[in-house]
Amino acid sequence: MDMVVGRFAPSPSGRMHLGNVWSALLAWLSVRSQGGEMVLRLEDLDPDRCRPAYCDQLKDDLQWLGLDWDREQPRQSRRTAAYAAAFSKLESMGLVYPCYCSRADLHAANAPHASDGRLLYAGTCRYLTEQQRREKTKAPAWRLMVPDETVTFTDGLQGTISENLAADCGDFLIRRADGVYAYQLAVVVDDLEGGITEVVRGRDLLDSTPRQRYLYKLLEGMPPATYHVPLLLAADGRRLSKRERDLDLGILRNTLSPEALLGRLAALAGLLDRPEPISAGELVRYFHWNRVPRQDIFVEFGDFC
Repeated sequence: MDMVVGRFAPSPSGRMHLGNVWSALLAWLSVRSQGGEMVLRLEDLDPDRCRPAYCDQLKDDLQWLGLDWDREQPRQSRRTAAYAAAFSKLESMGLVYPCYCSRADLHAANAPHASDGRLLYAGTCRYLTEQQRREKTKAPAWRLMVPDETVTFTDGLQGTISENLAADCGDFLIRRADGVYAYQLAVVVDDLEGGITEVVRGRDLLDSTPRQRYLYKLLEGMPPATYHVPLLLAADGRRLSKRERDLDLGILRNTLSPEALLGRLAALAGLLDRPEPISAGELVRYFHWNRVPRQDIFVEFGDFC
């Protein structure tokens, strides 16, 4: 049996919050419980949001928690050449086209929506003629054509998922108008080159998986196993966010020891009967995916302050 290779892939756009720690802990426990390899990758694609200072802070916070890693991949901001090569391959297959739509165009009232209300691209620029494209004056973004094809896969936690690429995803961006490569393309290229075999991330990213599996197919790679974990929600039902600084590590490190914090999260994950201090290493023997809940979890902030 091949060794499991998992990864942390935080974005250095702010201090990690409780939800980020939750996902990182479950990813780490899954890999360590299988005797696998853990990879760290800093996803700093967006130059407007990511800051170098946050990179060192992320590493320090992971080390404080006891969540170690075996190797580090180059930061995404240093891998433009790799993304460009994948983009060129897709372009040579005739699957990439320029999109000149503005944000207002994309939110037009007649734009199609997926069954869950997500906005789908209407395909406005897909069939422009070369003459029409030459008449455009703004720099385009670039989209990948998707077929009328259903992608079915089994998520390790959420079960069997089926999505039709055309009806549920639509043609999606792989490069922004400013030249920055989009998350969907970058993460697939990185996971392929990093030999990643298992991806653990929040349930809010579940709808990215069909698009990414389509990219794996086009780039002739094997997609990793996925486990999409429930989100931690505030009492009012909103997702925890870096912008709101919801229980970020700056707050948590001032109020709890790493063992106390991990014990509280382990109880939410069903790994312990009650919250009690425990180290990451000690938690490994309690970990199994059949104990982890599927549905989102409401968190009382007072339990962590």
